[in-house]
Amino acid sequence: MTGVELPPHPTIVVKVGTSSLTGDDGSIAFDRMERLVAQVVRVRELGARTLVVSSGSIASGVEALGLDERPGDVGVLQAVAAVGQVKLMDSYADAFAAHDIPVGQVLLTRYDFEQRNQYLHARSTLRYLLELGVVPVVNENDTVADDEIRFGENDRLSALVAHVIAADLLVLLTDQPGLFTGDPRFDDAATLIEEVHRVDEELEAVAGGAGTEVGSGGMASKLAAARMASWSGVATVIAAADNPEVLPKILRGDRVGTIVRPHDRRLSSRKLWIAFAQGAAGHVVVDDGAARALSDDGSSLLAVGVVAQAGSFRSGDAVEIQDRMGQLIGKGITRVDHKELADIRGKRDAPIVVHRDDLVVLA
Repeated sequence: MTGVELPPHPTIVVKVGTSSLTGDDGSIAFDRMERLVAQVVRVRELGARTLVVSSGSIASGVEALGLDERPGDVGVLQAVAAVGQVKLMDSYADAFAAHDIPVGQVLLTRYDFEQRNQYLHARSTLRYLLELGVVPVVNENDTVADDEIRFGENDRLSALVAHVIAADLLVLLTDQPGLFTGDPRFDDAATLIEEVHRVDEELEAVAGGAGTEVGSGGMASKLAAARMASWSGVATVIAAADNPEVLPKILRGDRVGTIVRPHDRRLSSRKLWIAFAQGAAGHVVVDDGAARALSDDGSSLLAVGVVAQAGSFRSGDAVEIQDRMGQLIGKGITRVDHKELADIRGKRDAPIVVHRDDLVVLA
C-alpha cells in the first residue's frame, strides 16, 4: 500500500506535542524545534501550505519562572501558560527567521468553533496568513480557558483546525513511530499498525492512556484527533517527531507511521465538536423505532422513543444515544435534564429530547 495521496499544493496541519519539543529536563530544546522548522520549510519548498499546532506553553512557562514542576492548580497553570506562550513564540519566530519566514500566533478556544461568527473569523484569519506566506503557529488559549486544561486538547484542536481550513492532511508528530498493537515501551511483541480505515472501540482500547509527564496527550488523544479528522474528510498520519525526514517523506507519498484514512462523510465543525470534543454527561437508550428514525431518517430524538437513561445531565449537556443492545447510535445536546427526561420518557406530546440540529449520527 502507498502512503497518502495529496494534490500538487496541499494544505497540511502539523501538530507537535510538548514531549517532542522538550529535553530530558523538561525545558524546550531549541535544537528539536529547529529540526521541526527545517522540515516545515522543506515541505513549503515542495509546494505545501503548512500550519503548526504546537503545545509547549506550560513547559516554557515552568522553565521561564524557574519552577521545579508543573503546577496542579488551574489558575496557576493559566498564569504559567501566559508567560510560557511568549517564550514559545519567541523561539518559533527565531527559528523561522533563520529561513526568512514570518510566523503568526493564533490562540483559539472551543468557542471559536462552536460560534458561527467566531468560526468564520478563525477561518478567514488562517487563510489570510497562509496567503501572505506566513506560518501560523496555533495553540489553545490556555490563559483564558474556563475549563481545566485537559489531556490531549491540542490534538483535538489540530483536528478542528484541519477542518476549518479544509486541510488535505493532518500530521500528528509524537514520541512514537505510530500506533502499535500494544505499548512498545512495555510490550516487545507490539507491532506498528500501518493503516486504519475505521476507528472503533477495539482500536481505542489499544491506544491506551496519557503519555509522558511533560506532555498532556498520549496515543489515545492522537487517535481521537485522527477520528475527528477522518469525519472531516481529512487523512491523518501519526508519526515520530524525531524522524528527520518525516514531513518530506509523507509529502512524497511514502508510507510513514500510521495512516488513518478519511471517512466518506464530512461533519460540520459544530457537529465535530459535539461528537468528539465534548464529554458525554450521560446516555439514553432508545427503542428500535427511534433507532431507525435517527439512523435512517435523520429525525430528532423524541421522548416517546427513550426507554432508559443514565447520568446526571443538564439541559445543554452532551449525551450518547444507544440502542437496546448498547450499541452507540450517536451523540447530541439534550434539551432536557435527567430529572425531566425521567418524567417524560416514553410519552407522546412531550418536549424534544435532542433536536436533529444538535445530533450527530455515528452508527
